[in-house]
Amino acid sequence: MHAFDVLGDPVRRRILELLAGGEQTSGAITEVIRGEFGISQPGVSQHLKVLRENGFATVRAEGTRRLYAVDSRPLHEVDRWLDRFRATWDQHLDALATELARGKRERRLRGERTPSPGNDPADDERNHG
Repeated sequence: MHAFDVLGDPVRRRILELLAGGEQTSGAITEVIRGEFGISQPGVSQHLKVLRENGFATVRAEGTRRLYAVDSRPLHEVDRWLDRFRATWDQHLDALATELARGKRERRLRGERTPSPGNDPADDERNHG
């Protein structure tokens, strides 16, 4: 299964998000996924199996418990694929930053204050008017 096929499922993405916070028991994962998606324990187990078999998660036994963790190697593949698109969105973000800086500079040159919490004239009227 291709990495994007694995990541295309919202349940598997959510499981990976949970695992990104650190190792989790299958019971803890199942509890969250059941609450958020209404999926049975066997259904969650199937998603965990897909993640394991495709290298996105590892599992280790600790007594009767199964502890899952993220294996980041397949995510590196996704990251490399996304690299070819980063230049596109980086240019857009750079252009946005330039426009924001230009707006701040123009306001400063006109002598306007940039509103900030507690610095908005409308707040003064509401609080003292």
